[in-house]
Amino acid sequence: MKYIKFLFLSFFCVTQSCTAQASKINGVSFVASRIPVTDEHVNPVVSIHANYAAIMPFGFIKDLKNPKIIHNTERQWFGETRAGAKQYAERLKAQGIKIMIKPQIWVWHGEFTGFIKMETETHWKALEESYSTFILEYADLAQEIEAESFCIGTELEQFVANRPEYWLKLIAKIKKIYKGKLTYAANWDEFKRTPFWNALDYIGIDAYFPVSDSKTPTVAECLEGWKTHKDVMKQLSNRYNKPVVFTEFGYRSVDFTGKEPWKFDRSMSVVNLEARTNTTKALFEAFWKEDWFAGGFIWKWFHDHEVSGGISNSQFTPQNKPVEKIIKEYYRLN
Repeated sequence: MKYIKFLFLSFFCVTQSCTAQASKINGVSFVASRIPVTDEHVNPVVSIHANYAAIMPFGFIKDLKNPKIIHNTERQWFGETRAGAKQYAERLKAQGIKIMIKPQIWVWHGEFTGFIKMETETHWKALEESYSTFILEYADLAQEIEAESFCIGTELEQFVANRPEYWLKLIAKIKKIYKGKLTYAANWDEFKRTPFWNALDYIGIDAYFPVSDSKTPTVAECLEGWKTHKDVMKQLSNRYNKPVVFTEFGYRSVDFTGKEPWKFDRSMSVVNLEARTNTTKALFEAFWKEDWFAGGFIWKWFHDHEVSGGISNSQFTPQNKPVEKIIKEYYRLN
């Protein structure tokens, strides 16, 4: 009788497209370093029950109006290059961690990539050519290592808004090289206007949404603050029939961390671990049980776990802070 029930349930799920949610993407944004990684560096990722890692090779631009992207050079840190990204991915995959290759751009002096905007058609064309060379290099790597997903760009709002046709052509070129799942990491205030979600597999969002103006927000306050943002994301997911993934999520361990989570200001140095814990709990409670939500990648995780983060650290990493236990528990359950 049990066997008959099993066959019936199996048949029903196949024919009726059961909505039982597969495990979430419980990811870390694995920061590039100067050196190759070993099992010693990967073990802490496994220990928090992460099942995914974003590997982030980098390209560099001198300023917001410069079209040339410099990448994969000997002057870069090992983890920022193709060889380094491959080595990191292989070590993580060896311990069962799935991979998203997520190439990113760094503008000198840390200027926001969303403001990259050319002033002439000639420069736009040069940027397109340079970006294609950069991104297709890593699409090729993603295919070579059989990465489960590939992110085609991160927080490039002006580039996307001004050159939408280029991006659709780029996606077509990527698909000829890479056969896995595709996303784009739209900034939290950009994703509603991103024009090519139909061409991708996930709606990717760097989820630095404002959720509370309190110095030490409570979980309840943050859950209330998420409601409007969450409704917009759900509507967009329904519109495109695509799941949402948080290509980045996280908070600094500071006062008012839920007010402007994207803000990186060295003057914000007063450590507030409770604020970080509460905002993170609320994010998990708000999203991790939703069928339309695929999961996300915590920002950010350093290779040398023993000396990273800590209770006196005000930055984004959750390592060696109370919030690491929160992440571990939610990842274990999902």
